[in-house]
Amino acid sequence: MAERVLSTRELNRALLARQLLLERSSMPLTRALEAVGGLQTQYAPSGYVGLWSRLRNFRRVNLTEALMQRRAIQGTLLRSTIHTVSRADYPILQAGVRSARREWWLRVVRHQLAVDMDEVARVVHARLERGPARATELRALLAESGFPALAWSGLGLWLDMVRVPPSGTWERRLADLYGLADDWVGAGKATEAEGMELIVRRYLGGFGPAAAADIASWAGLPTAKVVPVVERMRLERFRDEAGRMLFDLPKALLPEADVRAPVRFLQTFEALTMIHARRTQVMPEQYRPIVFSTKTPHSMPVFLIDGAVAGTWRYEGGPVRVDPFEPIPRVTRRELDDESSALAAFHAE
Repeated sequence: MAERVLSTRELNRALLARQLLLERSSMPLTRALEAVGGLQTQYAPSGYVGLWSRLRNFRRVNLTEALMQRRAIQGTLLRSTIHTVSRADYPILQAGVRSARREWWLRVVRHQLAVDMDEVARVVHARLERGPARATELRALLAESGFPALAWSGLGLWLDMVRVPPSGTWERRLADLYGLADDWVGAGKATEAEGMELIVRRYLGGFGPAAAADIASWAGLPTAKVVPVVERMRLERFRDEAGRMLFDLPKALLPEADVRAPVRFLQTFEALTMIHARRTQVMPEQYRPIVFSTKTPHSMPVFLIDGAVAGTWRYEGGPVRVDPFEPIPRVTRRELDDESSALAAFHAE
């Protein structure tokens, strides 16, 4: 039997629904992090605004408390970038990406660095056993131990470290305080295979039907590592309009193409605007060079109208200023104004 073909708009609505952007959810914060596949949080407010747009009655203190209580964890994970995920997901996702991230890093630095990274990790581990430390202290420790500065960039691939709050929160945005993941979360026992399967489940659960290459791009893994995983899992199969094979979780939510998508605001580093989700056209290609450029590789804060990026925004200590890419119809403008006023109040809490 031929696979069902999903239109671009159906894929768009599937992504929005699973990212909790069609309707704000009342699910617990940690469950929401799992549902959307975690949130990228190099810029700490991104996680706060992201959850505000997805959860009913969300307040900034909710995420700060979750981080302080170790229900949510910040660490370097997918694509070797800082993500906030649930405590349960952290060690399993780490197991899934660890070896591939190490292999990638070693390829990048092979002509620049000849050092035993296990020894680098042992030196820092000995220090962090006494408690969390700032990045500046750990860099100095490596220099004093005779390791080149470049070793710092690979340290987190050999030693699982988390960002310890209040570092990396709305109140103190620089995520520069490190602690041992084993101390903060507990020793991880997951296998790489278990981690890879969770990566597939989290991506499909949060972003909708996708090709193996999309999952790999999101996770920062070679596609060749993902293909055998999706092939052995019990997954639904679809096609997109170009004929690409798409995988999905059984009985996962697939809204109708004409479901209304409300205005939503997103901060920088939102994964659903990146290349791996191109199939959904949440980020219209004509606007991609505006949102992502050499001056803004982290992207710009954007707002969505009818499920697609329609402009940028900024908070200036009073109202939220919006800069649409195209003229906005009057009815939609009222909805945009209401949502921007609510976002300004969220910033002013």
